[in-house]
Amino acid sequence: GNGIRFSGVYDRQEKLVHLFEATVGGAFRAPVSVSGLEDEFLRSQLDERSYEQVLEEIAMLEGAGEQYDRDAVMTGRQSPVFFGSAKNNFGVQLLLDGFLNLATEPHPRQSSAGIINPDNAAFSGFIFKIQANMDPRHRDRIAFLRVCSGKFERDMPAIHSRTGKKVRLSNSSKLFGQQRETVDVGYPGDIIGLVGHDEFGIGDTLTEDPAIVYNEIPKFPPEVFSILHNPNPSNFKRFRDGLNQLRQEGVVQLFQLKNAGSVSPVLTAVGPLQFEVVQYRLENEYGAPTRLEAASWKSVRWVDPASDLDKLYSFPLPTGSAFGTDVNEQPVIFFLDDWSLSYFQEKRPEFKLSDQPFQ
Repeated sequence: GNGIRFSGVYDRQEKLVHLFEATVGGAFRAPVSVSGLEDEFLRSQLDERSYEQVLEEIAMLEGAGEQYDRDAVMTGRQSPVFFGSAKNNFGVQLLLDGFLNLATEPHPRQSSAGIINPDNAAFSGFIFKIQANMDPRHRDRIAFLRVCSGKFERDMPAIHSRTGKKVRLSNSSKLFGQQRETVDVGYPGDIIGLVGHDEFGIGDTLTEDPAIVYNEIPKFPPEVFSILHNPNPSNFKRFRDGLNQLRQEGVVQLFQLKNAGSVSPVLTAVGPLQFEVVQYRLENEYGAPTRLEAASWKSVRWVDPASDLDKLYSFPLPTGSAFGTDVNEQPVIFFLDDWSLSYFQEKRPEFKLSDQPFQ
């Protein structure tokens, strides 16, 4: 069935039907009855037309669909499909169980100290995601850590590789939806949420061994540009704080135009949907409505900060291009098109450009 008639799913691997009973708003796990395709129980629960349709559609899949091949899934040549309804809480547990069955064991990872195996005695892991306001009542900020080696223990000290400082990993949680549970111990492959560490950033390594620093998570050059305005000056603090938090989460990148005389930042992203996310969250989580102004630049390039910047700024840019800085005050240039970029590189080869910040 579908829509309001959606009542169950068929597991082709186990050849079992899972029939669900709707609960109010899907507030808790739907009661489920399990039976075989030919069982009388299933016949009694479906009208004759629906039952015949189920048999026909499954027969079509058996004849025309691909057979499950775990090796093909692991190498990306096949994708398993799960059906369900998160709103009604139908099939969610089947999805989670299937995901666990498909998951591989933790793999070795490349670091500055070479390949780190999961059975390495030293605890290590990296921050791959940051999310703010998961609990709006407390305006919390959670850094999600993937354990790569050793053993995580709550309250253990670890080295934050980017700053070199020792931190205590005390407020550790396991999250599922809105549910949280304190985590005392973690092993390679586990995901742990760490609350209350504003200094953590995406890609940071936490480790007992200072020689272990995991390779940076790849970043994609921005492709769309906009200027974000705060129309209500009284909201500036909320606007600034919210925007800084979203930047740390990696939703967008922030820049400032040089000598613009304006506090309106330049936002860059891979796609325009990210700008809509920023505006929605600024208004709903920080109470700061904004106005977005599209910009015509097509690319941004970082300039080697070791360059002669006075000489750089004395050079007239191609029409439509502009100087700016990133959040770390590194100089950048916004280019209107590929021709503008090529022209600058041809005329000023002494200035080294990069589509990523210089380290």
